[in-house]
Amino acid sequence: MLKPEYPAYPSKPRPGDRVAVLSPASGLPELFPQPYELGLRRLTEDFGLVPVEYATTRRMGASPKDRAADIHAAFADPTIKAVFASIGGDDQITVLPYLDRELIRANPKPFFGWSDNTNFLAHLWNSGIVGYYGGAVMAEFGRPVAMHPLSESALRAAVFTSGEEYELASPGETRQIDQRWEDPASFKVEPGMEPAGGWTWHNADRGVVEGTSWGGCLEIVGWLLMADREIRPVEEYAGCVLFLETSEEMPSADEVYRILRNMGERGLLTQFPALLMGRAKSWSFDAPLAAEQREAYSADQREAVLRALKEYAPDTLAVFDVDLGHTDPRIVMPYGGRVRVDGPARRIFVTY
Repeated sequence: MLKPEYPAYPSKPRPGDRVAVLSPASGLPELFPQPYELGLRRLTEDFGLVPVEYATTRRMGASPKDRAADIHAAFADPTIKAVFASIGGDDQITVLPYLDRELIRANPKPFFGWSDNTNFLAHLWNSGIVGYYGGAVMAEFGRPVAMHPLSESALRAAVFTSGEEYELASPGETRQIDQRWEDPASFKVEPGMEPAGGWTWHNADRGVVEGTSWGGCLEIVGWLLMADREIRPVEEYAGCVLFLETSEEMPSADEVYRILRNMGERGLLTQFPALLMGRAKSWSFDAPLAAEQREAYSADQREAVLRALKEYAPDTLAVFDVDLGHTDPRIVMPYGGRVRVDGPARRIFVTY
């Protein structure tokens, strides 16, 4: 793999263009058609795009080889102008060995997805292509009743614009408690939101940091490090902006610290002059925490991150509770794109 100095931005679709909808992580559209079909309808009616499904898009248990074949088919088709993941999963790392890097590199396209799609986004980063952490069809597009305005604004900018800075915003509200996708009643009421604090800054006086973004779901990053997949020599991340968030599996503060500690022991953590840490997902059907427990979980996670930074990257500028990843609303992070973190002004800009 050649080192990308900066991954290149692929050309963007225009209204009326065909876009692929794939399930490279999990074929959950088969089990939960309602949020999936709602997401397809919004891609069509609200964004003016023409979704194209593939063999494994609605198939649970598809083999890694078959999922890789769908990725290849979507990237090789010159009429497909962007690729959207339906949702995440937990085994996309097994798809990576089947990917044809040269085919994908020769046909760069915007790819949108998050969570387990960290695997493919890291693959794109190493192939010299900017990807987009956000935009799952079943989540942002398939949100009951209406897309959240912050999510929709970021997605429109990420999907259709090129080369323009976009300022991220803190919405002042969040949704932690999920609705059951198998229950039709969930789609008759817009998700309930609750007040949320703004960003928390650490080392903001370090100044302005601008660099290429890398990261994703912290658990998946840990798996990539363990499997030594799509991980480059540590010095090649020097000057990049790290962004991380945790999933609905809600890793403990100790686990978060240990992953970051091990990144520190590898010499990786200190390479990043800035870290954007996503708002912690602090509720799940398996762990339905009360409000005070959710606050405690988030605070413990923040302290775990700060502990690792103090030990391995004391000069890193960090911003906590950025709305990326598993909470609602979700902004879009360019993966391999330019990010500017202005500490003194307390502002964050991304280039889609």
